[in-house]
Amino acid sequence: MTHSLVCPETVSRVSSVLNRNTRQFGKKHLFDQDEETCWNSDQGPSQWVILEFPQRIRVSQLQIQFQGGFSSRRGHLEGSQGSEALSKIVDFYPEDSNSLQISFLVAEVDQLKVTFEDATDFFGRVVIYHLRVLGERA
Repeated sequence: MTHSLVCPETVSRVSSVLNRNTRQFGKKHLFDQDEETCWNSDQGPSQWVILEFPQRIRVSQLQIQFQGGFSSRRGHLEGSQGSEALSKIVDFYPEDSNSLQISFLVAEVDQLKVTFEDATDFFGRVVIYHLRVLGERA
């Protein structure tokens, strides 16, 4: 049975936060299930989110909900186990829309990095309302 793998012990990092305003636009808003909050990156050529899980996980789905106009045209997932270096798992090509987008994959990792490239916003900002990693503990 698949369920959300992001838990309070999951360590998350992001590439940037708009105007360093973590209270209003910080990474915690990726996982809070609140329709009114979001992570808003600052500008740049690519943005990313890294998740370090407290134990090995088996990922089956990645769900992302962007704000239309602030998504990316392409991205990729990388993962690692233990002290290994990150290696590419899959490329993905999100739509520039407000709808929840689902990517199916199979990967066993301790760490997951989601990179967003070629932002639809002129300045390279990305806005995400929900980021969910679904699967099971390995």
